Amino acid sequence: MRNTMYWVEIPAKNFDRAKTFYETIFGIEMRLIPMPRGKYATFPLDPAALGAGGAIVEGDGYEPSAKGAIIYMDREEDLSIPLAKIEAAGGQILLPKSKNGANGEFGFIAQFIDSEGNRMGLHSNI
Repeated sequence: MRNTMYWVEIPAKNFDRAKTFYETIFGIEMRLIPMPRGKYATFPLDPAALGAGGAIVEGDGYEPSAKGAIIYMDREEDLSIPLAKIEAAGGQILLPKSKNGANGEFGFIAQFIDSEGNRMGLHSNI
């Protein structure tokens, strides 16, 4: 069975700035995809993996927000690595690396504001 979440679109006001932000903090290369609804770049995706994939998008109707749902991006690395890059890349750390669960039984989480003003989360078991 797949997880309930399928695809996540992260709004951007400045597409190039947002793309650079995420490529910088995660050390990845995002893939540009032509879309009729606006500028679009996907995060690296393993179609066989369980869970959701995602993209950043700039276009009509896409408004960054620090209020509402918080998207947690799962990392297979110590969260200290991307957190150390967030402020220099134009973001703000809201919640430093913290135990998830009473004793950390669900790994670790952190929260940040990205370069566009979206409140985002990180998760890792490390």
